[in-house]
Amino acid sequence: MQYHVDRFYAALEVLAGDGSIKQRLIAAYRDNLDDLDEDEMPQPVQAAFASLRERLHRVTPLNGEAAVCATVRKMSSDEASRCAASLLSLYREVVAARDERQSGVVPLGGEAAEPFIVKSVG
Repeated sequence: MQYHVDRFYAALEVLAGDGSIKQRLIAAYRDNLDDLDEDEMPQPVQAAFASLRERLHRVTPLNGEAAVCATVRKMSSDEASRCAASLLSLYREVVAARDERQSGVVPLGGEAAEPFIVKSVG
């Protein structure tokens, strides 16, 4: 889980850097998140991450260009900003999932179960 937190954090560092929002979004996603598999993400984040991946791979690339580059190039600056905001939201969710797992309290049917209950079930 810490691995995913670190990868999202690295992406956010790029987003906070210099350059246009489109350049930063391409670099942040391509260099830090593009190779992640949503099935390996924390369950609460999987659908949102898959949705972002789909948003960033909509355009068919030309001449060896990556799909993310082609897609973001076609986006408006506002849409690129919304994708960047989605990355921030996903980071918060990944951190929350990590913290929840580390606390030992695991959600069970919408409620929190004490660690001894979870251990006795499995």
